Amino acid sequence: MTYKNGNYAAFYVAEPFDQGSLGANAIKDFVYYNMLKMWKGKDATFPFNDSHQKNYNVRDGSDWELTLKPRLRERLRNSKNVILFLSERTQNSRAVREEMDYGINTLGLPIIVVYPDYDSKASLLVNNNLKQSVKALWGKVPILRDSMHKVPTVHVPMDKNLISSALNSKDFMVGTSIDPDVYIYRL
Repeated sequence: MTYKNGNYAAFYVAEPFDQGSLGANAIKDFVYYNMLKMWKGKDATFPFNDSHQKNYNVRDGSDWELTLKPRLRERLRNSKNVILFLSERTQNSRAVREEMDYGINTLGLPIIVVYPDYDSKASLLVNNNLKQSVKALWGKVPILRDSMHKVPTVHVPMDKNLISSALNSKDFMVGTSIDPDVYIYRL
């Protein structure tokens, strides 16, 4: 049996992937993933356990069916949840679709949706509910929007303390999660 202790970070990267010197580092959503790694590097107590570091790296030109997809799935199988960076720049790429579909519909992984364009609980909410502009972002990844009712999802702004709380919460880990629903940290 696989020990599920990782946090799988999902983020949009353009396809076909630009093989220039900056590569993924030029893609804004990828920068947010690197921020999680930076927070962990500066503070060992930050509860991010990167599932992407747990198996072989992949090359930008790797074959989707033979290499990329199997490695994404292996990383997801070793994860206790998925962190999805969802922004105005996010697109419904093949990788994001696969990560959300396999993570939610096959593995039942809870989702921590991080909104980089929002920096506080108050910025996500109106009358203590998610703003329509936040909910509209779900349409950027239809498999997330259409499958979200199957797993618990917590929606947080790009705030280190709130992300840390979500990562530490047993409510958003496979095996100990709460009932499927949309959750927010209220004001």
